[in-house]
Amino acid sequence: MRLAGIVTNITGFGVFVDIGVHQDGLVHISELADSYVKNPADVVKMRQKVMVVVLDVEVKRKRIALSMKKARQES
Repeated sequence: MRLAGIVTNITGFGVFVDIGVHQDGLVHISELADSYVKNPADVVKMRQKVMVVVLDVEVKRKRIALSMKKARQES
């Protein structure tokens, strides 16, 4: 599923994106781009609008795994 979201937090291991549900989703650093990413801040900025693909939802652990790789490929 492709969704639009807003970057809410940038960490060393990835980016948190608000996709309009109660819990923000995580785009792991390995899912930010097709090429190697050393620093997530080099790829996205705070409050930037991004397109993401939902990879996995863990309701019990309240985790949403997202990818920006596939969102770019499907565009």
